[in-house]
Amino acid sequence: MPELKTKPTQASVAEYLAAIDDPVRRADCDAIHALMRRLTKQEPRMWGANIVGFGTYRYQYTSGHGGDWCQVGFSSRKGDISVYLISPGHRQDELLAKLGKHKMGKSCLGLRRLGDVDLKILERLIADSFAENQRRHGSAAKLD
Repeated sequence: MPELKTKPTQASVAEYLAAIDDPVRRADCDAIHALMRRLTKQEPRMWGANIVGFGTYRYQYTSGHGGDWCQVGFSSRKGDISVYLISPGHRQDELLAKLGKHKMGKSCLGLRRLGDVDLKILERLIADSFAENQRRHGSAAKLD
């Protein structure tokens, strides 16, 4: 079975955030970092070179392939900030309709900047996703 490329690392979250060139993007990522830390009560950890993740869970597909992944996280990408809402909460569609300017994939919420969205709605989306992930996979964070 192929090995998962994106794994937890010992890289510094603070250094990753400080290295974001655009001051507005850096401030937005700092705010998301603080929000996720407060909501999850987890210490952040770098996953690969550019994902800040909170908590860990183990997944297993029926094919036998599996691995570990963060329960929620974010990353500063070229065009947007990606917010990883791994397990959609039961009101995700309703909340997304009220969020503001965004793009949504299967579990990746794309935001150009925080000023484009309702922060209270974003907070609910993150909290709901984290709670649903814990409901599905257990609340024990597995941090090495």
